[in-house]
Amino acid sequence: MNLILCCGNIGLRERWVAALRTRFTIYQTSTLQDLRILVGQRVSFDLLFVHRALVDQETVAYIRERQPACRLFILSDRPDDTEGLGFLRQGVVGYANSYINPERLMEAAQVVASGSVWINQQLMQRLIAETAPAAPLEDSKNDQGQRDRGLADLSNREYQIAGLVAEGLSNLEIAEQLGITERTVKAHLSAVYAKTSIHGRLGLALLFNKRKPA
Repeated sequence: MNLILCCGNIGLRERWVAALRTRFTIYQTSTLQDLRILVGQRVSFDLLFVHRALVDQETVAYIRERQPACRLFILSDRPDDTEGLGFLRQGVVGYANSYINPERLMEAAQVVASGSVWINQQLMQRLIAETAPAAPLEDSKNDQGQRDRGLADLSNREYQIAGLVAEGLSNLEIAEQLGITERTVKAHLSAVYAKTSIHGRLGLALLFNKRKPA
């Protein structure tokens, strides 16, 4: 799998390379000009990890236009949730601290490569909140009948937990609300992801909140 690392800070770029080289074929650029040349070529890239200092929303739009299949991840020295949300709206699939530890960086790369999104919990909750329907969905008598779009195979508990994820709750908050352990919540979510073929919380929230109100 091809990955571009774009960063003008040599030490930081080498840190990313060391963390990711065992899993990906890595191409490096140090300037925005070199990045524009690279993404303008016909070579296909799966992932692009770029330092926030080199890009703005216009640059992101350019990259998305030239390499629409490339999954773009932005690393910022000073991550800001509002900024991150803006980039996510443009189609960016990852936003994190530039100095994320190597193990977490590899995990982040694998997550976005699998088709999911990598962001912090607070930003995830804000993003999920934007997917919530304007009108409340009926969830009692007709709940079973509304389990369309991949939700029909969920058990009652799995469906309940999926709904709480769609509200933006963390695993710990779900556990406290339902009176179960966080480990049990994780086990139910694993089953939910397997049954729905969804890769993460955002995808599950989008799926759940697309149900039609009764």
